[in-house]
Amino acid sequence: MNAFESLDRHLPLFAEARGDIQVSFEFFPPKTEKMEQTLWESIKTLEPLHPRFVSVTYGAGGSTRERTHATVERILKETSLTPAAHLTCVGASRDEIDAIARDYWELGVRNIVALRGDPPEAGSKYQPHPQGYRDAADLVSGLKAVASFDISVAAYPEAHPDSSSRAFDLENLKRKVDAGADRAITQFFFSPDCFFRFRDEAAAAGIEAEIVPGILPVSNVATTRRFAQSCGAAIPQWLDGLFEGLDDLPAARQLIAATVAAELCGQLYAGGVRHFHFYTLNRAELSYAICHLLGVRAKP
Repeated sequence: MNAFESLDRHLPLFAEARGDIQVSFEFFPPKTEKMEQTLWESIKTLEPLHPRFVSVTYGAGGSTRERTHATVERILKETSLTPAAHLTCVGASRDEIDAIARDYWELGVRNIVALRGDPPEAGSKYQPHPQGYRDAADLVSGLKAVASFDISVAAYPEAHPDSSSRAFDLENLKRKVDAGADRAITQFFFSPDCFFRFRDEAAAAGIEAEIVPGILPVSNVATTRRFAQSCGAAIPQWLDGLFEGLDDLPAARQLIAATVAAELCGQLYAGGVRHFHFYTLNRAELSYAICHLLGVRAKP
């Protein structure tokens, strides 16, 4: 065996991608004109990758309801993308949520991300609306009664912070799937074994729906830690070390973030994953670069 043949046997995992990967992206509704410009530049950059869908988040307590609706409507009218609107149980009655869902259906929206949602005040305990849906499983059931939406729900590879046990968390996911959810999208994680273990446990629990890994490219560890506290994700110590000393070097942070996330995706691909959901934070560069490494390329 010559040196070149030896090198070929040790290609990065993502080099084995065969063009059979599908992706989806998450955005959040902008608060300012400048943020809106950044969002739409990102949407236009990622649109040629032909994602399965793009989701638009809903603020804690339904705080971005109108902006979410406006963003979804614009995506539907001005792009070729398939928008998926987030809907939560928080701060609204069943009648109000059903009316929102019917408005989306009449607008042409067929995809929903159904979530329990976070309380409007950070740190407070979740309480269902007196006339509202109890939880995400109840919401999924209600949405399927409104119309035949394609529904995604959340999954937690490291267990939701409010779950009493991992078994309870898996049972809650099964309730959502049994209620009609078409797929589950995980919160972010940084170990492929974490996802594979969760996928195996879900299968053992009788959960047959597709489970899509949620990928968060990290360029700011402090921000990621804040996100992690709300969803139960563990931040490995080695991640801090990789970004140490790069506070004033954003380009270097971007390169490292893309490398780390692409390697994670490559390992997941080697384990059979073919659909990745990227939490973009409304920036296209990292997600676009990772998709390129995975063989997902722009098409006319």
